[in-house]
Amino acid sequence: MQKTSFDPWSWGKNTNSVQAVEVKQPNGTLYCSGQVAIDVNGIPSAADMRTQLIQTITNLEQLISESGYECSGIVRLNGYTTSVQEFFSTCMDVYIPFIHKYGIQQATTLLEVKGLFATLTIELEATVVK
Repeated sequence: MQKTSFDPWSWGKNTNSVQAVEVKQPNGTLYCSGQVAIDVNGIPSAADMRTQLIQTITNLEQLISESGYECSGIVRLNGYTTSVQEFFSTCMDVYIPFIHKYGIQQATTLLEVKGLFATLTIELEATVVK
Protein backbone atom coordinates (compact mmCIF):
# COMPACT_ATOMS: atom_id res chain seq x y z
CA MET A 1 0.00 0.00 0.00
CA GLN A 2 1.15 3.50 -0.79
CA LYS A 3 -0.42 6.27 1.28
CA THR A 4 0.02 9.97 0.47
CA SER A 5 -1.42 12.82 2.54
CA PHE A 6 -2.36 16.21 1.15
CA ASP A 7 -2.74 19.43 3.10
CA PRO A 8 -2.28 22.53 0.95
CA TRP A 9 -2.73 25.01 3.82
CA SER A 10 -0.19 25.56 6.58
CA TRP A 11 -2.93 25.87 9.22
CA GLY A 12 -3.66 22.19 8.67
CA LYS A 13 -0.63 21.26 10.74
CA ASN A 14 -2.49 22.57 13.80
CA THR A 15 -5.55 20.33 13.37
CA ASN A 16 -3.91 16.91 13.88
CA SER A 17 -5.33 15.85 10.54
CA VAL A 18 -4.85 16.33 6.81
CA GLN A 19 -7.26 17.48 4.15
CA ALA A 20 -7.00 14.37 1.98
CA VAL A 21 -5.40 10.92 1.92
CA GLU A 22 -4.73 8.99 -1.29
CA VAL A 23 -4.23 5.22 -1.09
CA LYS A 24 -2.73 3.28 -3.98
CA GLN A 25 -2.55 -0.51 -4.17
CA PRO A 26 -4.22 -1.35 -0.87
CA ASN A 27 -4.32 -5.00 0.18
CA GLY A 28 -7.57 -4.43 2.00
CA THR A 29 -9.87 -1.80 3.45
CA LEU A 30 -11.62 -2.04 6.82
CA TYR A 31 -14.70 0.14 7.40
CA CYS A 32 -15.27 0.33 11.16
CA SER A 33 -18.63 1.12 12.64
CA GLY A 34 -18.62 3.92 15.18
CA GLN A 35 -16.88 2.78 18.35
CA VAL A 36 -18.00 4.03 21.75
CA ALA A 37 -17.31 3.46 25.44
CA ILE A 38 -19.20 0.19 25.85
CA ASP A 39 -17.62 -2.50 28.02
CA VAL A 40 -17.26 -6.21 27.18
CA ASN A 41 -20.72 -6.85 28.66
CA GLY A 42 -22.37 -4.29 26.37
CA ILE A 43 -22.87 -1.70 29.12
CA PRO A 44 -22.46 1.92 27.96
CA SER A 45 -20.30 4.18 30.10
CA ALA A 46 -21.78 6.99 32.15
CA ALA A 47 -18.31 8.46 32.84
CA ASP A 48 -17.11 11.89 31.72
CA MET A 49 -16.19 12.43 28.05
CA ARG A 50 -12.43 12.12 28.60
CA THR A 51 -12.84 8.73 30.31
CA GLN A 52 -15.23 7.63 27.58
CA LEU A 53 -12.70 8.63 24.92
CA ILE A 54 -10.04 6.47 26.57
CA GLN A 55 -12.38 3.45 26.44
CA THR A 56 -13.50 4.30 22.90
CA ILE A 57 -9.89 4.39 21.68
CA THR A 58 -9.18 1.09 23.44
CA ASN A 59 -12.21 -0.47 21.74
CA LEU A 60 -11.18 0.92 18.35
CA GLU A 61 -7.61 -0.37 18.76
CA GLN A 62 -8.92 -3.83 19.68
CA LEU A 63 -11.34 -3.93 16.74
CA ILE A 64 -8.67 -2.90 14.25
CA SER A 65 -6.08 -5.31 15.66
CA GLU A 66 -8.45 -8.30 15.84
CA SER A 67 -9.50 -7.59 12.25
CA GLY A 68 -5.89 -8.03 11.12
CA TYR A 69 -5.18 -4.35 10.51
CA GLU A 70 -3.01 -1.74 12.23
CA CYS A 71 -3.99 1.65 13.61
CA SER A 72 -1.19 3.21 11.54
CA GLY A 73 -3.37 2.37 8.53
CA ILE A 74 -6.20 4.69 9.62
CA VAL A 75 -6.91 7.04 6.71
CA ARG A 76 -10.23 8.50 7.89
CA LEU A 77 -11.28 9.09 11.47
CA ASN A 78 -14.61 10.78 12.13
CA GLY A 79 -15.71 11.91 15.55
CA TYR A 80 -19.19 12.48 16.86
CA THR A 81 -19.60 14.21 20.18
CA THR A 82 -22.36 15.76 22.24
CA SER A 83 -20.08 18.77 22.87
CA VAL A 84 -17.27 19.93 20.60
CA GLN A 85 -16.28 22.49 23.25
CA GLU A 86 -15.94 19.79 25.91
CA PHE A 87 -14.02 17.56 23.50
CA PHE A 88 -11.45 20.29 22.82
CA SER A 89 -11.19 21.38 26.46
CA THR A 90 -10.95 17.93 28.12
CA CYS A 91 -9.95 15.31 25.56
CA MET A 92 -7.06 16.60 23.45
CA ASP A 93 -4.48 15.22 25.91
CA VAL A 94 -5.88 11.76 25.09
CA TYR A 95 -6.74 12.17 21.40
CA ILE A 96 -3.49 13.75 20.17
CA PRO A 97 -1.19 11.13 21.77
CA PHE A 98 -3.36 8.41 20.16
CA ILE A 99 -2.85 10.00 16.73
CA HIS A 100 0.88 10.46 17.31
CA LYS A 101 1.39 6.97 18.77
CA TYR A 102 0.57 5.41 15.40
CA GLY A 103 1.77 8.24 13.14
CA ILE A 104 -1.75 8.65 11.82
CA GLN A 105 -2.35 11.36 9.21
CA GLN A 106 -6.07 11.05 8.66
CA ALA A 107 -8.81 12.85 6.85
CA THR A 108 -11.30 13.71 9.56
CA THR A 109 -14.59 15.30 10.46
CA LEU A 110 -15.73 16.22 13.95
CA LEU A 111 -19.45 16.73 14.42
CA GLU A 112 -21.47 17.86 17.41
CA VAL A 113 -24.64 15.81 17.64
CA LYS A 114 -27.74 16.19 19.76
CA GLY A 115 -27.26 12.81 21.35
CA LEU A 116 -25.66 9.39 21.15
CA PHE A 117 -26.83 6.02 22.45
CA ALA A 118 -27.70 5.95 26.19
CA THR A 119 -25.23 8.04 28.22
CA LEU A 120 -22.48 8.14 25.58
CA THR A 121 -20.81 11.43 24.66
CA ILE A 122 -18.15 10.47 22.07
CA GLU A 123 -17.98 8.09 19.10
CA LEU A 124 -15.14 7.39 16.65
CA GLU A 125 -15.63 5.93 13.17
CA ALA A 126 -12.57 4.80 11.20
CA THR A 127 -11.55 3.61 7.77
CA VAL A 128 -8.33 1.59 7.78
CA VAL A 129 -6.22 0.28 4.89
CA LYS A 130 -3.34 -2.15 4.59
